[in-house]
Amino acid sequence: MNVHATDSGTSGDLERVLRTGPFHLALRTAIEARGLALHRVRHRLALRGINVGVSSLSYWQQGARRPSRPESLSAVRALEDVLGLPAESLLRLLALSCDGDRNRPASRSYQALFERSDVLRMLFAQLDSPLDGGLHTLDQWERVRIGARRELLSRSSQQAVRAHRDGIDRYLAIHHGDPGCTPERVRVRAGENCRVGRVRWCASARVLVTELLFDTRLRSGETYVFGYAFEDGTGGVSHEYVRGFSFGGGQYVLQVGFDASELPVRCYSFTRASAAARPSGAQELTLSGGNRSVHLIRHAAEPGIVGMAWEWA
Repeated sequence: MNVHATDSGTSGDLERVLRTGPFHLALRTAIEARGLALHRVRHRLALRGINVGVSSLSYWQQGARRPSRPESLSAVRALEDVLGLPAESLLRLLALSCDGDRNRPASRSYQALFERSDVLRMLFAQLDSPLDGGLHTLDQWERVRIGARRELLSRSSQQAVRAHRDGIDRYLAIHHGDPGCTPERVRVRAGENCRVGRVRWCASARVLVTELLFDTRLRSGETYVFGYAFEDGTGGVSHEYVRGFSFGGGQYVLQVGFDASELPVRCYSFTRASAAARPSGAQELTLSGGNRSVHLIRHAAEPGIVGMAWEWA
């Protein structure tokens, strides 16, 4: 690791805290190592076209606030250059810590993800992508496997998409684990017509985002088919699986398979207009395939959340 410092002791401290975090301590140590006052840091950022107030820099290095908006994350990227730090060293700490709280009370899986939109904005910004990735889903078939410990073992997806602007060459797939999930241990597997690119995660939010790189660059209106999977198995007992849709109109099929030794006593589908809304439209689902799997089909999924839940004995 190549870092600049005013003395060897400070350099050693900086290298250590860049590995371990948290973000605010690494930022403060890096500023001290460079011997810069905050107004000088602000000036050097301004020379790069980044405008950040001294008060914001002070809050960031004290841990009173955490940069999360796209413009703030761009400032953090510029700070790495100003302070002579390895690329993405500070951004990595932001993604790994996400407030540094691994003991936050568990909440229903995808609902928490939508409520923590700041986390998604941060991870997407690290991958240089807006939340709208420029693609509409036309057709999606997902298969989820629940293991003998009632945990989510894996989920695979086959998708057909259409670009709604020129130059689209990737898809950002999101995996949000159940309580107890360790996203850094989740594995991503590319299927047909794509390959895995960069992967970013937030431990406290139990979310992982990965690039799936296409074999071609799409023009607006062109379609593409690809597949991928997440191998998890790190979380606790799973009670539901949901999928959020920003745009309506596509067909969605979800199939959930259970281990023969641990079968649920009830399964049902539901929808939510938003993460904060109450579930509605509950429909009982019947196990099939030797009573080991259950599925739902939405021929024209509306914008919002489609989900399946199950109850254990």
